[in-house]
Order: sequence, then structure tokens, then C-alpha cells
Amino acid sequence: MTSDEPVGPLDRFFSGLSQYVFYSQLGVADTQLIDYISLLLIRFTRTESSLKFRAPSGQPATRIAAMWREADHRLGESRREVLRHIGDYTLFWSGLYPEALREATGKADQFESYCAHGKRSYRIAGSMEGQTESASNELLLRLSEQFDLCAYGLREIRREWEQRDADGDSILL
Repeated sequence: MTSDEPVGPLDRFFSGLSQYVFYSQLGVADTQLIDYISLLLIRFTRTESSLKFRAPSGQPATRIAAMWREADHRLGESRREVLRHIGDYTLFWSGLYPEALREATGKADQFESYCAHGKRSYRIAGSMEGQTESASNELLLRLSEQFDLCAYGLREIRREWEQRDADGDSILL
């Protein structure tokens, strides 16, 4: 994580779990990718971050199709931001709560299609002009290529925090 970001107990918790899972369990030594995953977890603990974009009705866009429509109405950096959000949103849900997606769709192939939207959105965003400090084009392209590994890593992070809670080792209390 960069030094200009707020560091609190939740930040340290997610950063530590991300590093532990990706370095120790998965053997992934890509610090940029691991930091991005940590920040994704931190950002999405705030509901307003995960429900960042609105459907034409004014309601938060929670369906991928509505987010794609929003991306299609934007240009440049604004479009890139929506595409990145689609990738983040699909990675978060397919990684941490895949059972919720499978129950909602009821079909395995729809879950795979959901993940394909995340991969595609990261790939398109990573190929566009411009980049932000926290998401270079190269990083977004790696997220597209390694989407399944990152989703698996998020499932392992969830397993670790649930195990710690079950053991009474809650770091956050």
C-alpha cells in the first residue's frame, strides 16, 4: 500500500490477509496486484463504493448489464472508470461470495459468464488511454488475465477471516 492512504485496523487486516494468502498460500509475488486486492476489499466495505453508479431510474446499478450500458454512454477516462468498476464488482462478488451469485443465477454457466464480464471489462479498461495512480493499464490487464486466480485468492481470504473468527482470534475487536 502507498503511504498516502489511510491506515486503520481494517486496512491492516485486509492487507495482512491479502499478503498472507497471495504470498504464502498461492505463491504470487506481484505486490501491485496484492495491494490492489487489499484496496478493493477496503473500498468495497463501504457500500457507496460498490454501488457507485446509477441506473437511469436513479437506483444503484447492481446488475452488470446496467453497468455496461452506463459505460457505453461515457467516453475517455470516465468510461475507463466504469469498466474498471465492473471488473472490481465482479471480482469482489465472484471471489468473496460466489455462493450468492450461484444461488441468484441458479446455473453454473451464468456464473462463468458473470466472471467473463469482469475479465472483459478489465481488459478493455487496460487497453484505453489514461490511467490512475492506483490502476495502471498494465495492472488492469494482469487483473483480466489472472481474474480466476484473484477470485480464488479472495475466497481464500474469506476462509482465513472466517477461520480466525471461529477461533476467537478476531483482530478487529
